[in-house]
Amino acid sequence: MTRCSPRTVLHRAAGSLAAAGLLAAASLAGAAAPAQAVDTPVFTFGGPAETALHPYPESGRPKSSRVGITLDNPSEDEENGGFDGDFTLTFDLSGVAGVADVKIDGEASPDCEITGTKAVCEDWGIRPGSQSAAHFVVTAADGSENGDTGTITVTGRADGATFTPFTTRLTVGGPDLVMERLPFRTELTPGEKQQAPITFANRGTRDADGVLLTLRYSRGLDIPQRYSNCEYTVDDPDLPDFGWTTALCSVEGAFEAGATYTLATPLTLEATERAYYDTFLYGIHENSAAQRTALRAGAPSERGTGGVLKAVPAKKGAAARSTDLTPGDNQQEADFRTENTADFVAYGDDVAGPEGSTVKADIGFRNEGPAWIGHIRSGEDVAIVDFTVPQGASVTSKPERCRAVTADGKYREDQNSPAPRYFCNTSMTVRDGAGLDLPFELRVDKAMVGASGTVTVRGTFLKNPKLPFDPKPANNTAYLILNGEGDGSDSGGATEGGDGGSGEPSTPPTSAPDPEESPSGTSGSSSSGGSSSGTAGGSGGGGGLASTGSVALIASGTAAAALAAGLVLFTAARRRATRHS
Repeated sequence: MTRCSPRTVLHRAAGSLAAAGLLAAASLAGAAAPAQAVDTPVFTFGGPAETALHPYPESGRPKSSRVGITLDNPSEDEENGGFDGDFTLTFDLSGVAGVADVKIDGEASPDCEITGTKAVCEDWGIRPGSQSAAHFVVTAADGSENGDTGTITVTGRADGATFTPFTTRLTVGGPDLVMERLPFRTELTPGEKQQAPITFANRGTRDADGVLLTLRYSRGLDIPQRYSNCEYTVDDPDLPDFGWTTALCSVEGAFEAGATYTLATPLTLEATERAYYDTFLYGIHENSAAQRTALRAGAPSERGTGGVLKAVPAKKGAAARSTDLTPGDNQQEADFRTENTADFVAYGDDVAGPEGSTVKADIGFRNEGPAWIGHIRSGEDVAIVDFTVPQGASVTSKPERCRAVTADGKYREDQNSPAPRYFCNTSMTVRDGAGLDLPFELRVDKAMVGASGTVTVRGTFLKNPKLPFDPKPANNTAYLILNGEGDGSDSGGATEGGDGGSGEPSTPPTSAPDPEESPSGTSGSSSSGGSSSGTAGGSGGGGGLASTGSVALIASGTAAAALAAGLVLFTAARRRATRHS
């Protein structure tokens, strides 16, 4: 039995040190801290309810399957909810004798060993959450027959803990549902429709008693039919995801081994007005309570009200292939690119406050559509909001997703003290009608009339800032104007630490250069090398992807003073127009 693997030695060393520390703490506390009763933790196992095995071949080596068993600690306390102690897991293999041969996956289960009809795993420590307990490689036993079945029972033992037993079943043979790949047109236009004659085959050794057809498509696609034997789940529109719609359809019938089936009526797949980059996944599984529960994943659903979705034998069989009882061919995917656009519109703010006060400003952008933008495959951020701070102000509070950089957009080690510029990454999706709202707090260090900073939504690379889907780059830049209607001698609605933001979008001053005509009016121009790094996948932390170059800033000093008078008149007129519209 493998009791002294490197991992076990380290676990036990850590446990000894932790125990010594606890004893020392207890001796210092003395009688002032009476012992408290601790509830005995209960750990549960997880894994597949059933695994199908390839029948033992007449010649050659048998094909293997894998069975993974997990161990779950239900505690939600990441720091103090772990179990610190030795434990032993026992797998009773006697129930599969003559049905399956079971081996330990040594790399995945270094602390496990099989002796006779038992596998025993010994380890130390169970952290909160789910973790791997053991991995087995299983094959049909020599002499077994199609339909033979047996079970493996898992139990656990540890001082001060309880384990709930678990049973998994191994069966020789079974259905092997294979989804055929459809020849979709993948370059589309909004509103374009095409048929999806879903076709699948049973290449297994036994019939399938009913099937579960799973259809999953991202926000820009739609299947207009809503069948009464399908459950539909739509992602929460407030979550930064791909807006998936999932249909889980229970199709009745006996689907014979060796036969091929297609839908009685093809589905209709449509690229909607908001389509851009989209994905369609279509899969097939045998219908069972366990499979339905797994595919539902606890999400709320709504049943369709249309006709019944049916599958019938296909007129032409699928190409011959060897028996394959693995789930890897149960699903197919198709990616689509729709010729469409999305208008990202930046917005700024007008704020005011006397010298020494703190004001709040709301900046960001909105996607005016029509398309949603999502990087489904790469998980990269869609865009960056590039914010330059107005002269005479310092940022005292910023959103977590925003990263401080130098004035020319280069990396800045110091992320705590005020910076002249900030990069704020979006997530990997920006839905139509959504965007990014960024609340900043700024301290007015020096009261200046009409000081302004740019708010630009752009691509994730400074040297290539263009948004390829956006046909209107002129509205990608807005302005944060500070004290645009006076010299800041009065409060202007802001007090020390108060809110001086109006919440109204800012449009560029009339004297500002056109971003499409002059590189000084946009963050798109570059002249020198630099870099910035960010986190892909929409985590909300860090900044954008690697970028180089520099962005021209709004003129300062004398030029800013020259703009002041025009800013005062422009801002006052715009406010009046906005409030009376």
